[in-house]
Amino acid sequence: MLDIPEPFGPVVRGLVLTAAAVLWTILLVRIVGLRAFSKMTAFDFVTTIATGSLIAQAGTRSEWPAFAQSLAAIAGVFLVQWLLAKARLSSERFQSVITNKPVLLMEDGVFIERAMSETRVSRSSIMEKLRAADVSSPSRVKAVVLETTGDISVMKSEEFDECLLEGVERMD
Repeated sequence: MLDIPEPFGPVVRGLVLTAAAVLWTILLVRIVGLRAFSKMTAFDFVTTIATGSLIAQAGTRSEWPAFAQSLAAIAGVFLVQWLLAKARLSSERFQSVITNKPVLLMEDGVFIERAMSETRVSRSSIMEKLRAADVSSPSRVKAVVLETTGDISVMKSEEFDECLLEGVERMD
């Protein structure tokens, strides 16, 4: 592979191969687009984690074929993500199968216990998000939604438009 004198060989090889894998990933992001590392779906999150893992693997390879396989695997992850995004855009049914629905956890300051139980979100987790959103009282909250990405959105009643709950599952 890279012929560097010991004891620096493994260090230099790791740095050079990791840099090459990162540059390859940047090139793929430029080709696929900014959505490559978005958090819009669970698969987008998996893509981000898998890419990081594959970059780390590429940096530790000691043979060119194994390094090339890591780069091909990164490209494969991006290709699958791109294909899934295209399929989600063209088919509502496919999107409903592959994407979680957002779930309403709180409405008009009232916790929705069934939704919290089914999604395994604790009251304390919601209270933490309310504090982070600078909510002075739960009664000032119009809605709290567990998004498809696992993030929790807090919508205050004074700045709320009902269209924001379009597509959100209610488990009253």
